[in-house]
Amino acid sequence: MKAGFWIAPEGADSVVTLLPVGAERDRRPGALLAGRDGADTIARCPRVAALVPLLVEALAAQTADRPGRLFDLAGLDETELKLIADVIGEGEVAATVALPDGVVAQICEAVMAGLWRVRFVDAEGRPLADYLEVGAIPEAVRRAAAMTAPAIAVGAPPAGAMNALPVLAEIRERMTAWRPGAPNHTITFSLLPMSPDDMAFLQATLGDGPVRIVSSGYGSCRVLATGARHVWSVQFFNAADEIVLDTLEIGDVPAAACAAADDFRDSAARLRQIEEAYFR
Repeated sequence: MKAGFWIAPEGADSVVTLLPVGAERDRRPGALLAGRDGADTIARCPRVAALVPLLVEALAAQTADRPGRLFDLAGLDETELKLIADVIGEGEVAATVALPDGVVAQICEAVMAGLWRVRFVDAEGRPLADYLEVGAIPEAVRRAAAMTAPAIAVGAPPAGAMNALPVLAEIRERMTAWRPGAPNHTITFSLLPMSPDDMAFLQATLGDGPVRIVSSGYGSCRVLATGARHVWSVQFFNAADEIVLDTLEIGDVPAAACAAADDFRDSAARLRQIEEAYFR
C-alpha cells in the first residue's frame, strides 16, 4: 500500500479517469489541419474559423485572477467539433468533477494552457453541455469544491495516532481564517512524523471531495478536493509512481492545477500562429 494522505484503493491505477467524454486520446494539435483534407474541412466549418480569433482575444486579455470566459459549443456538428479538438489539442491537466444529481463534468486543458474543454453529462451519460473556457481553472472546479463541508468534526483518534489532532487543529484554524485572494497554507506530511494511523484518521475525518485533477506538467501531480471546504490533497509522484511530496493545501485551487499569468500570453501567441497559418 502506498503511503500518503490519499491512498488509492487496491487495484486502482489512477486517481482520475483522464479521458474526457467522447474524446479521442491524441494530444497533438494540427493533425487534421495539416492533413490532405485540412483546407476543405476549414472551408466547411466557418463557425470554427470565426471562433478561433475570439479565443485568441480572450487568452490575450485574461489574467490569473479574472473570471473565466465561456464559448458555447452547442449546435456545432461532428466535423466542427473534431476540428475544434484538432486546433486545441490536449494539454497537461485533466479533471473530473462530481456535481449534484449524478452530473459529472469532465475537463481537459488544451495544449494552450488556460484554455479548457468542459463537458457535462448526466447520471446516464447523456450530454448536457459542451463549451470552451478561458481562465486559470474552470469555474466548475471552484463551484464543486465550494459545496463541501464548511467545518470538520473531529472524533477520538485511534490508539496508534501521534500527531493527527494537532494537524487537524491547524487545518480547522486555517479553514476558518482563509479568504479569497489570500495565499494557500501548506502542510507537508513528508516533513512530519505521521504514522499510518494518523494518515488514516486524517483521511477519514476530512473525507473525499468532488474534484479529482491530474497534472503531468509537474512530473506527475494529483490534486484532490477533500470533503472539507478549501482543503486539498496535493501529491507529487516520480516516474515509478511513488510519492515524493505529500501535502495538504488550505485555500484556493492549488497552483499546480491552474494556468499562470504568463501562460495566457504564451497561449494567445501560439493560437494566433495557428490562426494565421490555417484560417486566413
